Amino acid sequence: DASHVRLLAPIPRPPKIIGIGLNYRDHAEEQKAEIPPVPAVFAKFPTSVIGHGQNIVLPKNSTKPDYEAEFAVVIGKGGRHIPEERWRQHVFGYTIVNDVSARDFQRATSQWTMGKTFDTFCPMGPAIVTADEIEDPHSLDISMTLSGEVMQSSNTRNLIFGVPQLIAYLSSVFTLEPGDVIATGTPGGVGFVRRPPRWLKPGDECRVRVQGIGELVNPVVAEA
Repeated sequence: DASHVRLLAPIPRPPKIIGIGLNYRDHAEEQKAEIPPVPAVFAKFPTSVIGHGQNIVLPKNSTKPDYEAEFAVVIGKGGRHIPEERWRQHVFGYTIVNDVSARDFQRATSQWTMGKTFDTFCPMGPAIVTADEIEDPHSLDISMTLSGEVMQSSNTRNLIFGVPQLIAYLSSVFTLEPGDVIATGTPGGVGFVRRPPRWLKPGDECRVRVQGIGELVNPVVAEA
């Protein structure tokens, strides 16, 4: 009976979780940010990972928790200085990430990490779809529904930097390892740009859907 099965994150402790900021043009434009000339890279720590159905826990010390629907790439074969034309040889598959973000911590300094890596702030799943199952990762519908309301709706064709460019750029600086997860960025419609802002609150349900992968669902609760 599937109702009695709890899905863990497909990679509970990735070697690296690499986030890409401002990688959809509408997301950059909605916050009046310049289109970056190279990928904007940040990290989320492995302790932030939870699976499908597990609770996003809103920390007591943040008042501005936000959601971000993301299509994610799972590295299968590691490497350094990977050329764009060889990207497929290094991808194991694809999954979904909700890049939950505490905007007050994120914007307190020029470095985003503290706002990105609270415990439970990296829901991942519900599974990994192997690369052979998705012919073109740059043609997938992606959406975020928050407590029944569609907040984000786009397609991965709108990525500024696609998977080949990201793999080449990242591996020009550091070694990509099997199990690394690259969260490729979020489209427009996040909570902090709305008027009034729409922050996550206890009782919410985040539902991220990516075509060909499935649906990542997580309830939202307050920290005890």
